[in-house]
This record gives sequence, C-alpha cells and structure tokens, in this order.
Amino acid sequence: MTDAVFAHVGFTCQDPLKVEQFYTRHFGFRRVRVVPLGDEQIVFTQAGPLMLEIFRATEERPIPAPEKDGYPWPSLRHLAFQVESVDAKLQAMGEDARVMLGPLDFDAFIPGWRAAWIADPEGNIIEISQGYQDQTPAPAPIEL
Repeated sequence: MTDAVFAHVGFTCQDPLKVEQFYTRHFGFRRVRVVPLGDEQIVFTQAGPLMLEIFRATEERPIPAPEKDGYPWPSLRHLAFQVESVDAKLQAMGEDARVMLGPLDFDAFIPGWRAAWIADPEGNIIEISQGYQDQTPAPAPIEL
C-alpha cells in the first residue's frame, strides 16, 4: 500500500477562465472549489479522479510554448485523455482542437492505438488517445 495518492495538476494561466471553460467543455471537468486570495482566486476543477488547480499567471511565459507532443527536456510533457475515437473528438472540438502533432497510428505497438496532440488555450499540450492498453504482464524495469 502506498502512503500517497495523486491529488491534482496545477496550471498557471494568463486567462484562467478561458482554460477552465476549455477543460469543462471538452473533457467534462466541473468547478468544485474556489479559494479566494484577495484580488485573485484559485479554481479547482475535476473530472473523475483527475483534478486541475488553475492559477492566474503573474508573469509572462519565459520560454516558447511547447510544440508537437511537449517539451523534450525535463518537464511536464503533456496531459493525456482516453477517448473512444480520436477523429470524432477532434471533430467535436472544432476550432478548439489546435492540432500540434498527428493523428498518428501506433498499431506496431498496440493494434488500434491512435493519438493526436493538441494545445489548450495557454499552449499546454494534451494527448488525445484511443485504444491504449497496458502490457500484461508488466515488463520488469530495465537499467538505462
């Protein structure tokens, strides 16, 4: 048994309301708590077990927004959501689906696995994936 349980992912945003509306509209999040901080607030949204904590940025982004499937250096690379159909999800999102990479097929690894990477309103990368399955039994760790 572990002594830690995943709690949330925190976003710092230029336009927190726009980010909240994007995740609410396209990924089923709903506002569950607001923490007032003087002239600002922290907004918590939740979809299933995943919670997003949304802050207002107090400074400009010091580096370019990520491209393709996320930053290639140590960082949070992207969030990922499983959907029944990548193509249907992209179509349903319309202009909000700013595709950064893909859709790509990964049938060589898992038959039916397909993914696309999009950017949210702040440029954070989101993977939309269909058909992924865990490997059974799970492979042993390897030394790199």
